[in-house]
Amino acid sequence: MIRKTLRCLMLAGTVLAAPLGASAQVLQVAVDQSPAGLDPHLVTAFSSFQIVNGPIYEGLTAVDAGLAVVPSLAASWTVSADGKTYTFSLQPGVRFHDGAPMEAADVIASFHRVMDKAIGSPLASRLATVTTMAAPDAHTVVLTLSEPTAPLLSALAGIAIVPRGMEANKDALQKQPDGTGPFMFKEWQPNGFILLAKNPHYWRAGLPKLDGVKFNIVPESATRQVGIGSGQYAMLPNIDPATALQLKGRPGVALQQTLELSYTLLGMNTSKPPFNDPRVREAVNYALDRGQMVTAALFGAGVPGGPLSPALTQWAVPTSAFPCYRTDPAKAKALLQAAGLTLPVAVTMTVLPRQDIKDIAQVAQAQMDKAGFKVTLRNVELGQFIQDWRNSNFEMFASANGGSVDPDDYFFRTFRTGGSTNVFKYSNPEVDTLLDQARGTVDQAARKAAYDKVQRVLACEGPVAHLAYAQLFTALRGNVHGFRIMANRSLAGLAETSVAP
Repeated sequence: MIRKTLRCLMLAGTVLAAPLGASAQVLQVAVDQSPAGLDPHLVTAFSSFQIVNGPIYEGLTAVDAGLAVVPSLAASWTVSADGKTYTFSLQPGVRFHDGAPMEAADVIASFHRVMDKAIGSPLASRLATVTTMAAPDAHTVVLTLSEPTAPLLSALAGIAIVPRGMEANKDALQKQPDGTGPFMFKEWQPNGFILLAKNPHYWRAGLPKLDGVKFNIVPESATRQVGIGSGQYAMLPNIDPATALQLKGRPGVALQQTLELSYTLLGMNTSKPPFNDPRVREAVNYALDRGQMVTAALFGAGVPGGPLSPALTQWAVPTSAFPCYRTDPAKAKALLQAAGLTLPVAVTMTVLPRQDIKDIAQVAQAQMDKAGFKVTLRNVELGQFIQDWRNSNFEMFASANGGSVDPDDYFFRTFRTGGSTNVFKYSNPEVDTLLDQARGTVDQAARKAAYDKVQRVLACEGPVAHLAYAQLFTALRGNVHGFRIMANRSLAGLAETSVAP
């Protein structure tokens, strides 16, 4: 009854945090897009991810700035000798933003919610090997798996824990989030701003240091640049190389950078002609000049990309190992003709509404048009893009995807037959077998060998033409301290950020 009352108070607009007055230390952040919802189990857009994952919500584990898996809501865990049973001990004293205690029942309900087909979470594949879940007491969670699953701990970092009452509710969290993170939702003015307030009962002692964070929605890049230069904004997170180049050397502005896990891509629907033929997908790769893309669209601040980021030095196969990464328009045309197609092959490319992706799409269009294709660019609003992506309503699209510290977290849900983000309708028995083998062993050498083979298959004949991994930048005013940029675009570092007077 207490939990229900607290939840009702929150939904009525009563936020259990002190008002943010004029003297409050609120970090003014400028971002280019309004989030496409705030439900951590449903959102896929970067504009949503950076607000909910870390600042508002947390998982049992987390990924730190060095890309290592560390404890979060789980203080510790043990793994059985056969690798099939994980026992998690929860942090004591954790509360949701509505004041209710976070307990084992909430963890299990959160996982059930992600696995529920009616919810339709794109995270479902991360829990594919979980067979049973138990809560021996309020602070212990036991997961039993069908087989050893080496990437489980890294996968759990991206699954937010939500209140148990949300298990069957698909709508409430999209506009009224309720997490355990350092900041709690206070106000959303559509196309204006999202305001987060300090979580006064956050479980990590002494954090957060800020009283709040205001995400100002500022679509115009020039306006954001003027704003951080003048001090109106204190942070521009996860900006593209073009914006960073404009801000370099500007007084009072510092730049942090890292090679990101996120990548740019051209996605192809393998259930529709012409991309149902692997020779056509291979032709796309031969048509592309990725080095030119990095130069023209990313201003040289990036590297040509294969299926895994070069930042994952222990996993990534170098692009020099992929024959189709050698630009060869004649080879592309020959493959199209071998597939029985008449040149030029007309295709429509739906474009993510982000400036760097628009630039990349234009370069890709010009390159493909010289190699036997005739590409029409289709520009849509973000909501329409996401809807079309979810429904596989595309021939081809240009976009950006977030990466992960473990190959399984990307490969299994994206390329496994029936994977929760396999919008490409891709199915390859060889890839399925390799992914199952890599997921089912803890032998690092065996996993590496399997993922090497997967990368070689996907690079040329897969449903994704991986393009580039860019240098990721965050611009900060000189009086902002404690923030660390992360290769996965997470803003979890806001918890330790402060602003000097």
